[in-house]
Amino acid sequence: MNARSEQDGAARERVVPMRLQKFLARAGVASRRGSEDLMTAGRVGVNGVIATELGTKVDPAADVVTVDGRVVTLHAEPAYLALNKPAGYVTTMSDPHGRPTVAELVPVSDHPGLFPVGRLDLDTTGLLLFTTDGELGFSLLHPRFHVSKTYEVRVEGTPDGETLDRLRSGVALDDGVTAPASVTMTVPGQTSELEITIREGRKRQVRRMFSAVGFPVAALHRVRFGPVELGDLGSGAFRMLREEEISALRRATGEG
Repeated sequence: MNARSEQDGAARERVVPMRLQKFLARAGVASRRGSEDLMTAGRVGVNGVIATELGTKVDPAADVVTVDGRVVTLHAEPAYLALNKPAGYVTTMSDPHGRPTVAELVPVSDHPGLFPVGRLDLDTTGLLLFTTDGELGFSLLHPRFHVSKTYEVRVEGTPDGETLDRLRSGVALDDGVTAPASVTMTVPGQTSELEITIREGRKRQVRRMFSAVGFPVAALHRVRFGPVELGDLGSGAFRMLREEEISALRRATGEG
């Protein structure tokens, strides 16, 4: 065997086969559980053969994996970034109505498969995480892990102590009572500012909570998602997450 062949062989030996559902999650297709559902539904193929066995393993360097006939590739390293979302952008990677989307603000061409972790309303600003790591992305949103999200809220008027206690202990909404939240009044007055931390992910939850106690939200800005803080990142700007932030996110979902 010549030197080139030996190098190729050594590189080949360093590739560790992984379970197919882990491959799909790493590629950003779905969570590991969601990937298992795709497999059992007969939508995943390996080298042209439908793979429904959950124990199936693939070699990312040699096997061709498809979902619904489309080739899925595993990027060398997953991407993780934070965006300071401005108002007026829809949290989706494409919009049939032609509205501005967050995809216009992040480097999708550099990181195929990039997707937002959860959503912020059209008029809500602040921290929005993106990744190509399907497994971590979906875990961060799973109710089991209760990953916290902190918002700055502006309302008209001054919520009294009883109102703040209602927010802290749980508010009855049409989809059930909310879990306890941490609420702090930061600037009282005719226009008041508060900080609230929730550990759920219901649709428009913070806005609905404040409306339920008689103080509709005038402005909403997310400043923290789990261990990641927005900091001084400018509106519309993004940054790649640091290694320690990625590790902290994994710990928050039990992966670390």
